[in-house]
Order: sequence, then C-alpha cells, then structure tokens
Amino acid sequence: MTDEFSAIGSLADPVRRRLYEYVAAQPDCVGREEAASGAGVPLHSARFHLDKLVDEGLLEVEHRRLSGRSGPGAGRPAKLYRRTSSEIAVSVPERSYDLVGSVLAAAVERSLEGAPLDRVLSEAARGRGRAIGGAYDGPGDDLDRAAGALDAEGFEPTRDGSEVSLRNCPFDKLARAHTALVCGVNLDFVGGVIEGLGCEAAEARLEPAPDRCCVLVAQTSCSEPTTHIAKN
Repeated sequence: MTDEFSAIGSLADPVRRRLYEYVAAQPDCVGREEAASGAGVPLHSARFHLDKLVDEGLLEVEHRRLSGRSGPGAGRPAKLYRRTSSEIAVSVPERSYDLVGSVLAAAVERSLEGAPLDRVLSEAARGRGRAIGGAYDGPGDDLDRAAGALDAEGFEPTRDGSEVSLRNCPFDKLARAHTALVCGVNLDFVGGVIEGLGCEAAEARLEPAPDRCCVLVAQTSCSEPTTHIAKN
C-alpha cells in the first residue's frame, strides 16, 4: 500500500511537482516527451521523475500506440501517464471540505431557528458561491471567467466549446457517501459563482458522469458569452 506521506513528500521536489501538475491537468494520458515539454523539464530528467511518481502511486501508466495502427510495422506501444483516481490526503488533488463544512454549518444554524433545512442549505451554498464569484475579476468571456473562478476553488475546469467540465470534485469523499446532498450543494454553489460573476450566458447543470464533478457549466441556449476585461 502506498505511504500517503511519502507520496506527498515526493511532490516537494519542484521538478516532480511541475510534471505531476502538468499530467494531472491533461484530459487524456500523455507521453514522456509531451510531459517534459509541457512542464519545461529535460527529457532525461522527466523519465526519472515520472516513473518515481508512478512508484509513489500519484500517476499510473498505460501502454498504447499513439498512431492507432496495429500489426507489423506499427511500432512499439508508447508509455503514457495519467493521474491516478486515488485521493492522497492533504492536497493531491485539492479538496475543500472546509468550504462544504461551513455551508452545512450555516444551514444547520438557520434550521435550528425553524427554517426548512433543504431551503437554507440551498441558500447558504448559493450565497457562498455568489461571494466567491463577486470577488473574482479575471478576464475572458462568461465561460472562461466561470472556469477561472472555479479553478481557484479546486474544481479543475476544462473548457470544450460551449461547455466547461469540472474534472475534480473538491468534496469527493463526502459526495461518494452522501451523493444527493453534496451534489445539490455543488449545483447551488456553482450556480451562485456564476451569478456572482454576472455571467448571463452561462448556467450550472446537474449532469453526473464518471471521473468528473456532477455539475457542468454550459452556455445558455439563447445567449452569447460576453467578454470581460480585468481591471488593473
């Protein structure tokens, strides 16, 4: 079994951490050359550090022919790397249990005063999201700004055209144990972030899928994203 403290300690090396962060940010497996180039690391060094990250359980390996060809003359399968699905405590990937904990605590306090718990939980999550969205001043159109604000909260957003998928759930373990509750909080929180940003051309949708957060940010059907220029 992988020693979690050893895995976390391995990321203290700045080269290894750059490689890990580059591989973890990619939507698909990457080869050594791409990882080395993307992280700005010499190839011979990248080979060593990538394999160390595999040994520590932070990355896993897949062998695949990148050309898609098979049979004689197709060449040997390439060694590709991707982030493991296992959660290493403390920071890899980023989890924000303090965020969902504060939302739940605020909702429980109000429910003790007689308010319906489901309503105040929704309001607390949406209000926290509005505050975070209102404080963000990054540039770009509505979807880019939503992605930027959510990236700062650990959601690891990836934009694909008119949609932004969230590859990391900051409340992962809670979501597995209490799916309906936490996914509802997620939906209200992300919706609140969008409202706080003033993004009229984006909306939060509950669309669970494997290997990503249950919430998807999508362009609304009747609006075009507006572009925001950050203040100096």
